[in-house]
Amino acid sequence: MGIMAVLQSAQRNSDNSDTTSRKSKATSAAKTTKSASKTSKTAASKPTTKRKRVDPETRRMNEALNGLVVEAPAPVIEVKEPGEFGRINIMDVTPGEERGTYPARVEIGEPFKVTAQVFIEGRTKVGATAVVRNPRGRETMRLPMTCTNPGLDRWEVTLKCGEHSDLKPWEDGYAAVKRQLGIWTVTVEGWEDTYTSWLHDARIKVKVEDDVENALNSGAELLARWALTKESGITAKDRKVLEQAAETMANKELSPKERLAAGDNPEIAALHETHPLRDGLSASQPQRFKVERPKSSFAAWYQFFPRSEGATRDPQTGKITQGTLKTSISGLERAKAEGFDIVYLPPIFPIGVTNRKGRNNTLVAGPDDPGSPFGIGSELGGHDTVDPLLGTMDDFKALCQRAHELGLEIALDFALQCSPDHPWVKQHPEWFRHKPDGTIAFAENPPKKYQDIYPIDFNTDMPGIEKEVERVLNLWIDAGVTIFRIDNPHTKPVRFWQDVIAAVTKRHPEVLFLAEAFTRPGMMRALSYVGFTQSHCYFPWRNTKEELAEYLPVTNGDDGYYQHNTFWPTTPDILTAYVRDNGIAGHCVRAVLAAMGSPSWGIYNGFELLENKQRPGFEEQIDNEKYEVKVRDWDKAKKYGVAKMLTALNKIRRSHPAALSYHNLTVLETSDPNILAFARHTPADLTGTGQADTLIVVVNLDGHDAHQAMVHLDLDKLGLPTDRPLNVRDELTGREFQWGWDNFVSLAPWADVAHVLTVQ
Repeated sequence: MGIMAVLQSAQRNSDNSDTTSRKSKATSAAKTTKSASKTSKTAASKPTTKRKRVDPETRRMNEALNGLVVEAPAPVIEVKEPGEFGRINIMDVTPGEERGTYPARVEIGEPFKVTAQVFIEGRTKVGATAVVRNPRGRETMRLPMTCTNPGLDRWEVTLKCGEHSDLKPWEDGYAAVKRQLGIWTVTVEGWEDTYTSWLHDARIKVKVEDDVENALNSGAELLARWALTKESGITAKDRKVLEQAAETMANKELSPKERLAAGDNPEIAALHETHPLRDGLSASQPQRFKVERPKSSFAAWYQFFPRSEGATRDPQTGKITQGTLKTSISGLERAKAEGFDIVYLPPIFPIGVTNRKGRNNTLVAGPDDPGSPFGIGSELGGHDTVDPLLGTMDDFKALCQRAHELGLEIALDFALQCSPDHPWVKQHPEWFRHKPDGTIAFAENPPKKYQDIYPIDFNTDMPGIEKEVERVLNLWIDAGVTIFRIDNPHTKPVRFWQDVIAAVTKRHPEVLFLAEAFTRPGMMRALSYVGFTQSHCYFPWRNTKEELAEYLPVTNGDDGYYQHNTFWPTTPDILTAYVRDNGIAGHCVRAVLAAMGSPSWGIYNGFELLENKQRPGFEEQIDNEKYEVKVRDWDKAKKYGVAKMLTALNKIRRSHPAALSYHNLTVLETSDPNILAFARHTPADLTGTGQADTLIVVVNLDGHDAHQAMVHLDLDKLGLPTDRPLNVRDELTGREFQWGWDNFVSLAPWADVAHVLTVQ
């Protein structure tokens, strides 16, 4: 076959390849074929009167290549059904869907990693490209993949679906964000990298003067075919570059090195990087991603009890006057000042009287003990009623309105449990578990007993319970709630939550759900499958370097496509020995780890005031706010400096795209067992600024003594420059340093508990 015949065949193959790669649905392909058939008939009925004009560059190239004989390029092989291979083999695309049922979940604009095995037979080189399409099938991103493990044919790339946004559901412009939510797809395209394969062999042959003429003629043909391939998407200017290079390479009057240089130079290399010749183009099955709204992954939570916010103590009698929803405005303003964007409120419903718990969970309540807000329900109402001691439904709506004015979302705790006084007990006694003697059993988790709570029995009338819960949740959504924190969802049927969340989000797709589920991995994964957007996790108990170095990559890895762990240093239920024993430095350390170790983190108020005394024998605070009203002097927060740290961390998070993702964390090597370091890196293509963003976090885990360590950076792996020192800036102090592969760090708890470094 002559060279011109080959080029004509390549042109036809290119046109077919271009159509195949851009049509993802059979119906679209059928319409294209039908249209093409009509066009061909029309063209056949009319005589051709014009011949396509050939420009001088192309004519000279054709003359230079005339008479050469070359191999045919790898064809595109049609894939007619799932499971068939194309010309290039593509396998094990990650993240993979669970049984093809539950797509991976990402927040809009959140960078995430896709990997795949891409290979071909023999020693031929291949390339890979990832293509992102929105719910309407429109291509929004196309990026080359990088081979990170040649021995395993493993390729990877970092992508994103849509652009990051901080818009709230009630704000102007959110409608445009909402239109981008839903099921997106990522397709991995594999192709024979004919240019790289040729270049590898041609360099060797020219160097050793072996079969040089054939090697250079093959290169000339390849560049000429590349210039004619529409699928490459090259411009007219680039086409001329390739044609001139092909002509030069075919010129036997030049030396072999001169001819090779025409196709082996930075200009051609750059063109290969952006618009490669892709022979044998093959595509994977589209991988689905569920793209969720802002704050589904990247969020900063702040929790306070409304009854304590604004509470006062009479200096004469010591009697406490509890706070209300109206006085809780101060809590909103504090959360805003510290940079948080979600305010989480414990249950605000009426509290039962029967078996009401006293201070520190005692079985007998005093006359002034308010009881636990988790003992829900009294003669005043149940889950659909505001506790009159806090105010009215109008007061709650006003609180939500003020939160929205401050740019804060309101998350409400929903605990599906009832006090013996709850209206449901009389209205629906069949909803509760009974003992053999006919009495209702109180909740137990031996040896723990919850005498103030009746557990619900889902085996008698689950559809009825679902309907009632949906009604209640919709009531609070109408009042201004956009997020629900669900108490102990793992003690209820997964199918129950699946039904409820599906029904609620069908009507209110903007609503998010946080699972307070400290339980087995399988249950936590199942809850994420059925709609829990975020989850509490075991971060509070990961305190040593070894524990954190193991846990951070799990949270920020493939698990993060489903279970979005939110890191809380403390909660009303959790106060660990580490926080108890490490003072101000320990509080700041845990805040840094929480804020920078996960895109989602939260603080329970009082953390700023160093409330770290444990109830003897328990990992929770003494004088626990769950059982009493707290009167706090917030003016004291300044002397500890913890609030200042929280504010700084939230500012850093908002300013750096690298903090947004569950899929970009790398633990770094350090030489001291008390120094933990990790990096977050987002490439320039995905930051929205055109500049790569890298954060390096180094923490001294010892709250009492100074420690020094060497911190090793794998510059290549992190995509950082290797030919010059890195200028880094500590976002906590403003100090600047120069870093490289190995770096000395000294951190003292009385000075700097951590560095949060930005690569300049």
